[in-house]
Amino acid sequence: MPEYSEIKYWIGFTRVPGIGRMRLQLLKNYFKTLENAWAAPKTELLKAGLDAGTADNLVADRPGIDLDKDLALIDKYRIRVITFDSSDYPALLKETHDYPAVLYVRGDLNAADADSVAVVGTRKATSYGRQVTEDIVGNLALNGITIISGLARGIDTIAHRATLESNGRTIAVFACGLDIVYPPENLKLAKDILENGALISEHPLGTKPKPENFPRRNRILSGLSLGVLVVESGEKGGALITAGFAVDQNREVFAVPGSILSGMSRGPNRLIQDGAKLVRSHLDILEELRLPVVSRQIEMQDALNPGGNESIIIKYISDEPAHVDEICRASGLDTSTVISCLAIMELNGLVRPTGGMTYALNSRLKY
Repeated sequence: MPEYSEIKYWIGFTRVPGIGRMRLQLLKNYFKTLENAWAAPKTELLKAGLDAGTADNLVADRPGIDLDKDLALIDKYRIRVITFDSSDYPALLKETHDYPAVLYVRGDLNAADADSVAVVGTRKATSYGRQVTEDIVGNLALNGITIISGLARGIDTIAHRATLESNGRTIAVFACGLDIVYPPENLKLAKDILENGALISEHPLGTKPKPENFPRRNRILSGLSLGVLVVESGEKGGALITAGFAVDQNREVFAVPGSILSGMSRGPNRLIQDGAKLVRSHLDILEELRLPVVSRQIEMQDALNPGGNESIIIKYISDEPAHVDEICRASGLDTSTVISCLAIMELNGLVRPTGGMTYALNSRLKY
């Protein structure tokens, strides 16, 4: 981690067009400190290896950049600035060829995030997409996998929430500065993520969510992860761009199959056709990544009353919704007893209501 006094110069250089990690490395090598580089005249910048256009940008932009104001804002928002030469720069991301020079981080990054999966998909999620995302992501989180996504509407939002509901860790990668939450309706979600994860951006504070920032953001999503899961997507879009980055970065690509009649399944189905791993449950992902599976049977047994009616009822509930009347006939118990037990089992997270007096097994407790 650079000295605190140097941080403002790292921030300053991220505000100058054309200066990325490679050019910053040139400047560090030549000037020894970024403070010296920031004050250097054009002639010295050219000697350091900058091209004339980039040197002109720097000389022109420097007077309008208030470094002390930037530093004060970083402190105000409790943001950590992680530079590419810092020991705490994410190791997975640093394996990629185009990793950012600087990461702005709110919240906490830790060693557990090395086991991570990025989850992406359409902003117009169907009920099918919502269900499979909640099931797969919830189980991944219960198995200690950090879930990475982009805080966008649709699949991203569902993935972040499913992780938090399973008390798992999640990281949101922004396409703007960390002082701007986009979309704005996810402000509360962003705050919730800070309680058990992090918000990350390569952009300095005040950067607007411009369209061109989103494709670039996606390389960070895949770069931070062991693999990328695409749930729903059309034949074009950000999810497929992220999958493309994953291939380039030698990451695993996973896809949830869907109906050939659904426009939202065309992207994942095509990825599977092109060689992506077909995913039916979280187990397919854990197996491919060679990560251990945490048994959920103990939790289920602890939540059941041994010898009680709940232990009888659970035998007649599966992934497919079952009506209360069916459960009564199969178990031999009366309606009031079954309804009472189901209410308790729902509170304990064993079953979930599926509408119309029907219940299904909570998939997060099947394994």
